[in-house]
Amino acid sequence: MLAPSFLFELLKEHGTTFFAGVPDSLLKDFCAYLTDHTTPVEHIIPANEGSAVALAAGHHLATGGIPLVYMQNSGLGNALNPLLSLADPEVYAIPMLLLIGWRGEPGVKDEPQHVKQGKVTPALLEAAGIPYAVLSGEEAAARDQVRLAYEGMKAVQGPYALLVRKDTFSAHTLRSAPANTCLLSREEALKAVAALAEPRDIVVATTGMISRELHEDRTASGLGHARDFLTVGSMGHASQIALAIALHTPGRRIFCFDGDGAALMHLGGFATIGAQRPSNLVHIVFNNGAHDSVGGQPTAGFTVALTGIALSCGYVSACMVDSVEALASAVVQARSGGPCLIEVRVRRGARKDLGRPTSSPVENKAALMRELL
Repeated sequence: MLAPSFLFELLKEHGTTFFAGVPDSLLKDFCAYLTDHTTPVEHIIPANEGSAVALAAGHHLATGGIPLVYMQNSGLGNALNPLLSLADPEVYAIPMLLLIGWRGEPGVKDEPQHVKQGKVTPALLEAAGIPYAVLSGEEAAARDQVRLAYEGMKAVQGPYALLVRKDTFSAHTLRSAPANTCLLSREEALKAVAALAEPRDIVVATTGMISRELHEDRTASGLGHARDFLTVGSMGHASQIALAIALHTPGRRIFCFDGDGAALMHLGGFATIGAQRPSNLVHIVFNNGAHDSVGGQPTAGFTVALTGIALSCGYVSACMVDSVEALASAVVQARSGGPCLIEVRVRRGARKDLGRPTSSPVENKAALMRELL
């Protein structure tokens, strides 16, 4: 295993002083070390991976330095446009080192949403013309790989990727997490909303802990899962799935269970919802100010006014709550017409024994479509 401090100091030796990216579970220890040992100007966690590439490009333009961009391989889709149309040697020729968590690596057991992405990750990099290596967990080999990466970036003036396997980094616990004084847990809040759902209501849940907690709640209550769509991948897109379902099933109430990181990743979705104005859509953002399922790195969730953004985009109503009582009241009021946004401030963390969906994504889709069609 590599100590996060080893890679950090090695990157500094090569002149890298700027870091940007979206946290990933395979990189969480390195990301935590970055947060603890850099300033807010040196390390930025943007809303999505494409923005991280743009930030890196701006850093290079202003300083001539080679920045580091980190992401999960699922974020390559967000990053490919600026990688190919901005950083590529045939366009602006901007060198940057990509540190990519390789979820779904062939031969390594992983969740279904990562399997396809893991299979095609090397091919995506090859198709994009981005040279890469699989980062070794041995210091001597990793040192040589990093040296070759910088030599390559300087020679061609373009990106170079290091793929990171599971357990490449040793542990580092985040020490400088921002304060969160919320008393309500996300699971408590989610259960309160689920309990108020009527028999024909549909729930579209975002990726990560929220889908897992909804699945467990439905199992415990014996209600089944036919009225839920668990968006186990495609971070940031649950609200648009919910929007389209709402538009095509006007006789049903559609709830979107969203997270702050997911909502911020594709914030333009708010504008599309506001423009369409579906009266049957209730958009609930469980906001804990953190990327909770990938190490607890901070989001901008507590520094932006999500309710103000929703209202300015055309939502009929928006409110922020931090108790079960206020949440229940907001859900009842939302039934008078939407689209409505309810931001629920919750504390970080989840149960250690939280399970995962027991049905496959295809089975989940089929059950929901039988309910809707």
